[in-house]
Amino acid sequence: MLRRPGRPTTLPRMNEIALISARPRYNPIEQLATFCKATGDVLRLDILRVLRNDSFGVLELAQIFAMRQSGMSHHLKVLSNAGLVSTRREGNSIFYRRSLPATDSSWGAMHEQLLQGLDALPLDAQLVAAIATVHGQRAELSRQFFARFADGTPAQQDLIAHFGLYREPLLSLIDSLTLPARDLAIEVGPGEGGFLPDLASRFERVTALESSPAMLDRAKQQANEAGLKNVDCLLADALQPQALPLADCLVSNMVLHHMPAPAEAMQRFADLLKPGGSLVLTELCGHDQVWVRETCGDLWLGFDQEDLNRWAINAGLESRANLYIGLRNGFQLQVQQFTKPDINQQNPNKGQ
Repeated sequence: MLRRPGRPTTLPRMNEIALISARPRYNPIEQLATFCKATGDVLRLDILRVLRNDSFGVLELAQIFAMRQSGMSHHLKVLSNAGLVSTRREGNSIFYRRSLPATDSSWGAMHEQLLQGLDALPLDAQLVAAIATVHGQRAELSRQFFARFADGTPAQQDLIAHFGLYREPLLSLIDSLTLPARDLAIEVGPGEGGFLPDLASRFERVTALESSPAMLDRAKQQANEAGLKNVDCLLADALQPQALPLADCLVSNMVLHHMPAPAEAMQRFADLLKPGGSLVLTELCGHDQVWVRETCGDLWLGFDQEDLNRWAINAGLESRANLYIGLRNGFQLQVQQFTKPDINQQNPNKGQ
């Protein structure tokens, strides 16, 4: 008597398949073990501290910690597997940054407490100096680019977005702002000074901060030719603390992507504002057009609004308004407004 062929024993039954598909893709205990392994190393904790408000490439991190690239890559892989760092591609380069605690994770609260504890600790002076060296190397690339324009060659920014494309929306936003006063406006990176006449007609005084001597000369020439008596053009690095009167409004147009440390720049901008004052930022949205680095001297390929908001919050600013302008060449502009809270207005009875 022939036996009917049975179900192969190597294949799971339907109920077994259902059990397999219902299993979680990761084991929470294994996830915790991976998290603890990643955070159980002093160097990896220092990497998280360095990445607090900045993103670095693997070569930059290897330089900061004075170690081989292969060793740094190993530590970054361990942190990535634990969900503690994420990557952002900038053309052919990959930058690492801290991951935000996942709200749906079993260990999200532990992640958040870890970062808060690390941020409460000051960085060692040696690490601070090493980070400053990397920032200086980035800044030198930008300085070398703008130094080419000492002979009067027009800047290449118009290849991305001509100022005329966003001038009117920008002015409409500034005119709508509720400011402490209209005594002082600061423009960071005025370039050739094209926006200075507009600011000079809206504020009692205008201070322009420019880090490029060649561009500063052009801004001064623009102010002189326009007869602007209430404009001061200063050679200054906006990333360095400035002994200036606090501004009612600070404007930065298409400048942040040239700065070596955007998050640090946002903090400096906030420091220059009066309580209740506004930061108005015109920037590129994130993009993948790598040619702008060589042609326009860009250090960063635009920014996501999430990053700008996070840096603003860390700098004590509040997001208030945003506007997006699509361009035919594939770029998109964003105009963001952030306000420095006025504690006295929030607590009118304080001090009584």
